[in-house]
Amino acid sequence: MASAPTGIRLKALREQRGMSQEELSRVLGLDHRQSLQQIETGGRKLSAEELVAAVQAFDVPLDYFTNPFLIVGEARFSWRRHSETSVAELDAFERKAGEWIGAYRELAAATGRTLSPIAHRLNLTRTNSYEDALEAGEAVAGFLDLGPVPSERLTEAMQDKLSTLVLMVDAERGISGAACLVRNLGAVLVNRLEAPGRRNFDLAHELFHILTWDAMPPERLDDGQGTGNLQKRVETMAEKFASAVLMPRRLFEGVTDEGRNPDWINGRATELGVSAKALKWRLVDLERLSRSAAQGYEDHRLVNNGGLVHREQDVPLKFGKHFLTVVADAIGQGLVSVRRAAALLDVTIDELGDLLDAHGVERPFDM
Repeated sequence: MASAPTGIRLKALREQRGMSQEELSRVLGLDHRQSLQQIETGGRKLSAEELVAAVQAFDVPLDYFTNPFLIVGEARFSWRRHSETSVAELDAFERKAGEWIGAYRELAAATGRTLSPIAHRLNLTRTNSYEDALEAGEAVAGFLDLGPVPSERLTEAMQDKLSTLVLMVDAERGISGAACLVRNLGAVLVNRLEAPGRRNFDLAHELFHILTWDAMPPERLDDGQGTGNLQKRVETMAEKFASAVLMPRRLFEGVTDEGRNPDWINGRATELGVSAKALKWRLVDLERLSRSAAQGYEDHRLVNNGGLVHREQDVPLKFGKHFLTVVADAIGQGLVSVRRAAALLDVTIDELGDLLDAHGVERPFDM
């Protein structure tokens, strides 16, 4: 596995603490600021004495610099939330989530899997229209060949055809999910405890950010407000894209009067794994339902697909088969110990075995 990029992590810590290069150079006992620049850019490594000085100065565990799975300073995250989450809570969860993503990246490469250095991209910018975002969603749904219920195949298709890791996680309260971009890999995290309609929408929404990150980088925290009109426009484009991915036009070619019936909308939304309100507005975009009729609906009849409760059997298994297959292969090849893998996932060794069984992943020989 690749060595930990200590220089990148050192720079991330320095900037997080508001230190200048001159200040940190003095702390580490460096004669010149240029020496620190070389360390931060990978030109030279920290010596053992300098590493100890950094650990003491920043009061972080040595693991911060030596853990090959951490992606601190490398990754860009965009979190989607619906209620207040403290910065400290988000920072802590982001570090843990980053360790899962980093572990997948390192272990996948070490077990012989190819990670694409060329990420797929959508040719969209902020100057494009919402209609362009809808058409892009239609095109992606067609490329991924998502079938009659797109939400059921989206996770697998994103991983197989777009090389995008999808992790189902128990997120902090109020966090729906996140998009993450790191070298050679895009990843989406989804709060598996949310209702199916919200969960599927968040997955497609974050896919938009993965595919448009360079042209339209999202904010670290998306709470639906945005810091300006341009960012709000990007989030609306993401919503349009997601609705077209999950509800492509081909599924509604024969729909006419049915779209005027709230009970039909509730039933069809449940079949598609989307919220009824999302389906209502998708029908408006497809001109299968007039805007005035949609605005006249009593939305409380459409919330949570007409009142269906969140059922335990709707909750997907934690993490995902794709991710756990890589972990199991790495254990089997002696690249990571069973104990280290269990600690990474915050489970006991027995729970790790049960999780592999539940996903249909063969247990490594030494478990």
